[in-house]
Amino acid sequence: MADYVIGDLQGCLGALKALLKHIAYIDGHDRLWFTGDLVNRGPDSLETLRFLQTLTAPITVLGNHDLHLLGVACGHRRVAPDDTLEAILSAPDRDQLLGWLRKQPLLYYDVAKRVIMVHAGLPAQWDIPQALALAAELEAALRGPQFCLTMAQLYGPKPDLWSNDLKGGERLRFIANALTRIRYCDQDGRLDMRDKGPLGTQGAGLIPWFQVATRRNRDTRIVFGHWSSLGAQCFENVVCLDSGCLWGGALTALRLDDLAFLSVPCDKAHNALAEGM
Repeated sequence: MADYVIGDLQGCLGALKALLKHIAYIDGHDRLWFTGDLVNRGPDSLETLRFLQTLTAPITVLGNHDLHLLGVACGHRRVAPDDTLEAILSAPDRDQLLGWLRKQPLLYYDVAKRVIMVHAGLPAQWDIPQALALAAELEAALRGPQFCLTMAQLYGPKPDLWSNDLKGGERLRFIANALTRIRYCDQDGRLDMRDKGPLGTQGAGLIPWFQVATRRNRDTRIVFGHWSSLGAQCFENVVCLDSGCLWGGALTALRLDDLAFLSVPCDKAHNALAEGM
């Protein structure tokens, strides 16, 4: 049995099937982990969601594009020109697919392997127990009967610094931004929602979230996606797995047993959709 963590799919089902063949995946024997952003911008978002549900117990976390889909479905987000969500929204099994999606976790912790999977990252102020508890707060809201009300509160850059005193929509918004959207922050762990480029292109005073000196979760290995300009590589005890499949890069899996990267090239036809990611 092997555990494979796979980077952002964004509806690139052909690449996923090619990668599963490349790694000789055996359904029901091996385990697949997905770092989120299962849908959007790629060509096969609907079929990707359907395919994932045919797999035996895949482990997924929600990404910002997955939350965007839920927000659009609730009427709280606009469909962008380069979104590829319409097939899901008009599908006969729409409700089942969206119901499955909003029940997925935002954070997954494998205690035996001491590995955390999250879409974007963890803020410096959270240790692992607090990260799990706060992720569970947002998960409960997304799974509850008022989940569309929750979606209406999740967007905006503030608050940008964690406080245990945060409440209501501000608290949920920070949790969502931390787990699904962060890349850079300052030395105090204050989130920056603007800079998205590779290392060295960020504004003055900004560093990657995982380089904050006081980060309380640094002793646990964290695997994440979201940041395609980093590519698939290790940084100390964190591993980025978004190798830009949507942009014509590659789709990458990390085999957890030996931390080996395994990749397949992706179709370049959707490179132009990368603008504004």
